Amino acid sequence: MSLPVLVGISGASGATYGVEVLRMLRELEIPAHLIISELGLRTLKIETDLGLNDLTPMADAVYNNKDLGAAVSSGSHLTRGMIIAPCSIKTLSGVANSTSANLIIRAADVVLKERRPLVLMVRETPLHKGHLELMVKAADIGAIIHPPLPAFYTKPQTINDIVRHSVGRALDHLRIDHDLIKRWDGA
Repeated sequence: MSLPVLVGISGASGATYGVEVLRMLRELEIPAHLIISELGLRTLKIETDLGLNDLTPMADAVYNNKDLGAAVSSGSHLTRGMIIAPCSIKTLSGVANSTSANLIIRAADVVLKERRPLVLMVRETPLHKGHLELMVKAADIGAIIHPPLPAFYTKPQTINDIVRHSVGRALDHLRIDHDLIKRWDGA
């Protein structure tokens, strides 16, 4: 069995990005280990018709965000890397400052210290200088800053087309080989 991808869903708007990460990993038969924050769960319920019971079957493991002793809080727990989708500014701040205030941030810190890919799908606009400085700080310690911005060369027809393409590109940073999205062919 291949190494799992850690999937963090924080409280920023855009919970559908995290759901789509889980769906695409399932399509690719890559294990997913889910951590969803309390505000992530709240946002999921506001923005979608889904709850934690709907996400649990999409994940091979689900961890409580308050459990700082969970397996994913240790570097000896092997993973392919982590995607936080969406990544709130609060979570970005925790990652950039290595606070380990909750399991999402602790798992991200472990991924960075073990030199595994950490993809932060930061969701906020507009951005002030403090947000930008946090992104630079996170990038300086190894995180990949990957805001979910649409690509229009794919001629998206639905919101899901836009979400899926952003997630597919995020999966690329974990070196996951897939053909789930349309790629630029230079035409």
